[in-house]
Amino acid sequence: MKMKLISIVVPAFNEDANIASMYDRLVQELESLPYRYEIMFINDGSSDGTLQEILKLAEAHDSVKYISLTRNFGKESAMLAGLKRIKGDAAIVMDSDLQHPPTLIGEMVAGYEDGFNQVVARRSRTGDSKARSLLSSLYYKLINSITDVDLQDGEGDFRLLSRKAINAILALSESNRFSKGLFSWIGLSKKTINYENVLRTDGDSKWSFNSLVNYGIDGIVSFNMKPLRICFYTGFLVLILSLIYIFFTLYNIMREGIGAPGYFTTITAILLLGGIQLISLGVIGEYIGRIYNETKQRPHFLVDISNADEYDEP
Repeated sequence: MKMKLISIVVPAFNEDANIASMYDRLVQELESLPYRYEIMFINDGSSDGTLQEILKLAEAHDSVKYISLTRNFGKESAMLAGLKRIKGDAAIVMDSDLQHPPTLIGEMVAGYEDGFNQVVARRSRTGDSKARSLLSSLYYKLINSITDVDLQDGEGDFRLLSRKAINAILALSESNRFSKGLFSWIGLSKKTINYENVLRTDGDSKWSFNSLVNYGIDGIVSFNMKPLRICFYTGFLVLILSLIYIFFTLYNIMREGIGAPGYFTTITAILLLGGIQLISLGVIGEYIGRIYNETKQRPHFLVDISNADEYDEP
């Protein structure tokens, strides 16, 4: 009987400082397993030496596969590119910055052997600021209350997927991909492994505050149409400023009396309703933008070079 194949999917964007270390750590863990393995690096339009580092590894090791995209399409598209070309009976999706510990691979594979279609690594919030932890907790409470998927704080893309789960993800063709939601939406049996958060040692995080905010909004309304999102933000800003002005005006009325009858009521109604209308237009615009994006039916990514063909199910 042929030994099963485990595929490691590693999206990388400007991570040349970590590629070689990532490979060494992966091989150290994979060699101890009774599986064949392939390591799929996806260069997501990096502007540093990431591609060169990957090509060096691919030239020296047959187990290294790679896909280099024509530009930066984003992590979601890079993951999809990898999943489309791996050949494994199961796949483990990992970040290339070593914040996803390769030492968990054995435990994840053990969960797969127990029959689970998804084995998810859930990180703690160790090292995160209190403000970020609080915002994250509130975000997950919000998203779980208004969507039909169950997302857990600390669970991300670091997970093992069986071939059945991989095929289910590949069957979902939408352009606006929010993988956390998609992983939850497909269902299938799941096991969770908890681990302590690992801080980045080399390079800088590619997630700015604005990126995290946009990613969070994508999770709620599942794509960033910037002009429409500006409308969304403007609505909130106008609403907040309106409330401040209303309280300030009310305070002056209580202190000095009404100077112009009807003025306060009129201004209050205009500002408050105007802010709410802008927010509503922003929300509607988000959905219209997503509909527009889907109707274009553009590919999720374009491949520049690769040494792996697209997977054909036997």
